[in-house]
Amino acid sequence: MGVQKIVVLGTGGTIAGVGADATDHTGYTAAQLGVAQLVADLPALADWRDRLEIEQLAQLDSKDMDAPTWARLARRVAAALADPQVQGVVITHGTDTLEETAYFLHAVLAPSKPVVLTCAMRPATALGADGPQNLIDAMTLADTPQARGVMVVCAGVIHGPEEVHKVHPYRLDAFSAGSLIAPLAHWSGAPATVAAAGPALAPGGHRHEPCAGRWLGDQGFA
Repeated sequence: MGVQKIVVLGTGGTIAGVGADATDHTGYTAAQLGVAQLVADLPALADWRDRLEIEQLAQLDSKDMDAPTWARLARRVAAALADPQVQGVVITHGTDTLEETAYFLHAVLAPSKPVVLTCAMRPATALGADGPQNLIDAMTLADTPQARGVMVVCAGVIHGPEEVHKVHPYRLDAFSAGSLIAPLAHWSGAPATVAAAGPALAPGGHRHEPCAGRWLGDQGFA
């Protein structure tokens, strides 16, 4: 089968944001840097370069996410997952609608390969930017054979798509599954840690039947 690829899709968001002051974590403009630059700026991903297929699918503040962009993203992810040479998909995304995108992809695709969404609460130009580590974690998770389905990784925690929601406007650990539901796993960056979570990495503990064709057709985007 050869070397397995990771498809990296950029959609903008704070992870691609730029601020005038590196100490200002809230005064910035989202969606300014391309995902190819985000990857290129990470020496830790140097050994991955030949395995990555990078595409800027959109470039927006995620509060502006809309149905046509969701439909285009679903089609692109579906095409990537259908490629036997693809191990998994990573999506960089803004935090405002990340939970909606995760649930949507889970509902319409029900992927058997890993689809990992990641984000940042600080722009790329900030001191102590969280995006680089989140992106590395997402790449490693997408390359983990035991991982499958749609997942969100942020601040060292892996969340499932049905429960994850944003709970804070600026804290780095801004996402939660709620007080009654544990996250899928806590992440140390080692595949063995993910493997230890076992079946929990199948989000929701069950498989949805994909309904992409019906949804896309109903919305007129097929």
